[in-house]
Amino acid sequence: MDLKNETNNKQSDFKDYLPMFKKDLKAKGLSECDFIIVTGDAYVDHPSFGAAIIGRLLERHGYSVGIIAQPNWKIDDDFRRLGKPRLGFLISAGNLDSMVSHYSVNKKSRREDVYSPGGKTGKRPDRAVIVYCQKIRAIFGDIPIIIGGIEASLRRFAHYDYWEDCVRKPILVESQADLLVFGMGEKAIVEIAEALASGIPAKFLTYVRGAAFITNELDFDQVVKLPSCEEVAKDKEAYALATKALKGANNPFDERVFIQACGDVWVVQNPPQLPLTQLEFDDLYDLPFTYNWHPSYDAMGGIPALAEVKFSIMANRGCFGNCNFCAITIHQGKLIQMRSKESIVREAKRMINDPDFKGYIHDIGGPTANFSHLGCERQKTKGTCSNRECLTPEPCKNLNGNHQPYLDILRAVRKLPGVKKVFIRSGIRYDYLKLDKNRQFLKELVEYHISGQLRVAPEHISDEALQIMGKPSFETYKEFLRSFKKENDRLGKNQYVLPYFITGHPGTNLQDAIKLAEYIRDMGFMPEQIQDFYPTPGSMATAMYYTGLDPLTMEPVYVPKGREKAMQRALGQFKKRENYKLVKEALCLSYREDLIGTGKKALIAGEANRSKNQKTQNIKRKSRKTHGKKVN
Repeated sequence: MDLKNETNNKQSDFKDYLPMFKKDLKAKGLSECDFIIVTGDAYVDHPSFGAAIIGRLLERHGYSVGIIAQPNWKIDDDFRRLGKPRLGFLISAGNLDSMVSHYSVNKKSRREDVYSPGGKTGKRPDRAVIVYCQKIRAIFGDIPIIIGGIEASLRRFAHYDYWEDCVRKPILVESQADLLVFGMGEKAIVEIAEALASGIPAKFLTYVRGAAFITNELDFDQVVKLPSCEEVAKDKEAYALATKALKGANNPFDERVFIQACGDVWVVQNPPQLPLTQLEFDDLYDLPFTYNWHPSYDAMGGIPALAEVKFSIMANRGCFGNCNFCAITIHQGKLIQMRSKESIVREAKRMINDPDFKGYIHDIGGPTANFSHLGCERQKTKGTCSNRECLTPEPCKNLNGNHQPYLDILRAVRKLPGVKKVFIRSGIRYDYLKLDKNRQFLKELVEYHISGQLRVAPEHISDEALQIMGKPSFETYKEFLRSFKKENDRLGKNQYVLPYFITGHPGTNLQDAIKLAEYIRDMGFMPEQIQDFYPTPGSMATAMYYTGLDPLTMEPVYVPKGREKAMQRALGQFKKRENYKLVKEALCLSYREDLIGTGKKALIAGEANRSKNQKTQNIKRKSRKTHGKKVN
């Protein structure tokens, strides 16, 4: 989508959006807002954006909702833009943690922020939730403040902060907010709104599922007591034990309350909100979104993030894959919630009528595209198991591998008049795919839903590393490749798998990274994405990175850091000229000079050949510059 030439937004009436300015309130006949959402993202009225879905949901329930998007936190005026809300402020950093949004894994400032107008950076502060809350508290005093979104959700207890290399206090303590809604939060926020509207002070809303709060008194029947903030900050074993305990904190059928002392107060997490029914999930996507950014951004080039999701359909949430480096299960949980086929078809029909639609639906999926129902019957009433994972180290014998519900949806959408192709871009779990007994999904995936290449995430080739990541063995990936090739050959197609790999993950060393580089060499092409492990708050792998321990076994885990981590990253893309010195250093340190030279197995050239190649490239580059010009 060409952001600068986008014209649809210019035709939209501001009244179609949630109010962002006083004039918008007047246009809707309102004198004040019941709630004001303050978000670190620009306002995009699309269900892939948290502020939009919470705002529209509250609006459906009869509340007037305004949005203050990306306020200038250095002054008061932006926070006063819509006046004082009648019931309270709802605060989110946006769709990403603000620190991840700002900084690369190397802690360097990013050059683009796709959630800001024109992709420009600097529109939100570091640790946006804390900054926004403190600003609002200073301006408006004792008004209810509820925080949510992924930044708040993953920081609800004391957590390791990669950017400061220390353990920080729970975000409720630092932000001075009244309540924290963790997870997706639709049921929780409606219950909170109804309570506030009925006159119940925020400090008494300690009964809401899916919420966390601070208290001086404890009165609970079933409690999981975590090591205190002070303990986890000074004792890495205590931090690892707290992480292990929190592994069970996102099961909505577990009635236990999780508590952590912090100074002279307690941070308390209630059980998560119950999963949405399919009807409730469908209703969210029937809310009156405009599916565009707010028209005030037109002159600034729009919001780049919309291009990725505008013609994609979010079909599910939750993930029972539960990789150790991923935060999805900590935020959304492991229980799968799926929209109905009818709801997804309705959204596809809406897309078809969009003037910009070219016939291609970019994705129908979610955290994992081919998870379309609960993992097993037990999960309907008991939730997820506390003593094993659904897929690793081997798939559970009770796991339901039926792909038919998802297949029915794909068939229905691709048959719609005006749809040329339906792609699957959000990724599939190939270890789960092999549980599909008749292999029909793989057959139709290869025939209808790939644009030349299929993205999958084996993450590494070392089984030891994969075990620590919570991923299946590499042999499972190779088995999938054989099945994929067989289906392509049957159909006469020349499609291939594009693997994603992670370097620098806890449990990997230079030898593992070299083996990965050799595998990439033998693939015959360089993968587009090699991700350097990023220790973000809350994940099991981040606890390993900080403590050097596996929280589940309390056994030591090797953790690459500093220059070695950089060498692993460079080995993942060994052909890049800027990585040459790091790759050579890694090979020499590992006594693998046999991979330096001109042979077929070499990863990099020797210094003499490299200098010769560099001169040749410089001549070619100079030739291209002077081509077509008169040279004296």
